[in-house]
Amino acid sequence: MLIVLALDAPESTRTGLLAAAAAAGFEARVADDGRGRPVIGVSGDLHHDLLAMQGIDRVLPKHKPYMLASREHRQDSPSVVMVGAVPIGAGRPVIMAGPCVIEDRSSLIENARLAQAAGADILRGGAFKPRTSPYAFQGLGEDGLRYLAAAREATGMPVVTEVMEPDQVDLVAGYADMLQIGARNMANFPLLRKVGATGKPVLLKRGFSATVEEWLMSAEYILAGGNRDVVLCERGIRGFDPAFRFNLDLNAVPMAKDLSHLPVVVDPSHGTGRRQLVSRMALAGLACGADGLIVEVHPDPDNALCDGAQTITPADLAAIVRKGRAIQAALLDPTTIGAAAD
Repeated sequence: MLIVLALDAPESTRTGLLAAAAAAGFEARVADDGRGRPVIGVSGDLHHDLLAMQGIDRVLPKHKPYMLASREHRQDSPSVVMVGAVPIGAGRPVIMAGPCVIEDRSSLIENARLAQAAGADILRGGAFKPRTSPYAFQGLGEDGLRYLAAAREATGMPVVTEVMEPDQVDLVAGYADMLQIGARNMANFPLLRKVGATGKPVLLKRGFSATVEEWLMSAEYILAGGNRDVVLCERGIRGFDPAFRFNLDLNAVPMAKDLSHLPVVVDPSHGTGRRQLVSRMALAGLACGADGLIVEVHPDPDNALCDGAQTITPADLAAIVRKGRAIQAALLDPTTIGAAAD
């Protein structure tokens, strides 16, 4: 159940409810509803007498299994996640862009500057890369993290990069502003618990065979660990058609936003696997309500070390940003579509 306390609820009510939950063998977590009121999530049902305590505003006796990630937890105030000085979920779509994999220091800084000029807010780049083949380039490791930090210094953009193992979390968190959990690790529960304890914002990609509920339950692991800054990322699911690397499941974006208070971004690069589809699917993601995009960008995609077939150029990114702003303006006020497109 979810128990929402009033702003003036006495501390004795909070401690009493937590003690009662512990005595009954239930898990209990306290968080904020976004408007300053404490919300206590309990993994079971407390006796009705306890629910008459002073300062209890309302009780939701039935809740989804992802009680901290659920929309009911922050019904009137969806989460805004700060990555450095960049807010995700505040109304303006955020663009994360950069190479799939970090190749060297100078090329990363050049790429970062080009992406920023095209409209990127956050730099993405892989230092540790999970690859289907053990013989494929696996990334530069800590050297790649150092290059990310250098690119942040050069541009002022915060950086997001993937962490693959629990033992890597402290190392990656020492360099990155946001930790990415890749699709293959969405159900790596020791890793989710570890990033839940860091306090660093987390970008949680949906597994390519995961249901929306399984995705939200993975977010719950991070939230239950004490980390409230989680951004969901729809990156495509596995289908039967070999024409696409994956199928970008845009149904999941408004559904996740209906079920959860967490921001949602879209990855049209992995979601299609085809450069010629990335721009249109990126715009479709924004049109269906995504809070941002994460896109693979490289000045010379055909010679990129990783995923060149789905990587766009900085010029392509600039066009996405320009058209995306027009779409957002049209959704907010259809009369502005002409002005925004200009």
